[in-house]
Amino acid sequence: MWDARQLAVVQGVGYPDPNLSHFRSIEIWDTASKSDEYLDEGWLARAFERSPCPASFAADGVVVGAGGMGPLAGRGVRALALASPEQFLRNARLARPEPAAPRNEALAHILRVEHDVRVSAERLHPGRSFAAAFPQGPFGNAAGTAAQLAANPAGIAVVRLSLGSFDTHANQKGQHANLLRQLGEGLASLRAALMEIDRWNSTVIATYAEFGRRARENESGGTDHGTASAHFVMGGAVKGGLYGAVPALERLDANGNLPHAVDFRGYYATFLDRWWGMDAAAVLGGRYRSLELV
Repeated sequence: MWDARQLAVVQGVGYPDPNLSHFRSIEIWDTASKSDEYLDEGWLARAFERSPCPASFAADGVVVGAGGMGPLAGRGVRALALASPEQFLRNARLARPEPAAPRNEALAHILRVEHDVRVSAERLHPGRSFAAAFPQGPFGNAAGTAAQLAANPAGIAVVRLSLGSFDTHANQKGQHANLLRQLGEGLASLRAALMEIDRWNSTVIATYAEFGRRARENESGGTDHGTASAHFVMGGAVKGGLYGAVPALERLDANGNLPHAVDFRGYYATFLDRWWGMDAAAVLGGRYRSLELV
């Protein structure tokens, strides 16, 4: 991907006054909030609420695996969480239509969700086989599921995958190498599958995480919670190369953390403005400088 100029590395992504708590920082990233601001909806949920996907889509977004709905959390979005399309369809067949809407609001909400599940199930067509081989393991399986969802003719705007355990406080070298191998092999197989179904040029893959790592190694052969980090953006339409700024090791703060060069909301604005043609400022609550990588 790098040689084909289809991989961008965005250096120094972060935000002012960073929070180094796992739970609070991922909440900031998921909702695109300020560090002292608390929002109820994910930034993608707000985006799709303002600019709805076509009603014919199977879903606005799908979360593959555990970890919550993240940026897709919100009432104004049609989002699903599933382990595999086949399992989702088996579960969806248990839902039955109700003849009339109940007066109880909580029950009515549950039945509306059940209805949306049935509708999505009717539009999902799993079981696509690929010549591309997906690596064994949870992330390889998730990449295979993402490829099946991308091949779905009804359309899905966003698919979210997760690869955890980058919190390498100890023995980082071997763990990090293994995690990057899983990431690289999984995304390479996903790229091959998307090229196979002619979706590579119409797909953008972007990474995000709650924070980076501290610059200096600790006494356990690892690194502690840090601030700015590098993220990857890839796709057939991506203008590959280096973006942001080289890590400023000469300007570490009092705690030994890197200054950020790219506000993560500008990173998000890149996809909202340049890829989807949405009003990023309305979604993000302000104007942030986007990157010319799509």
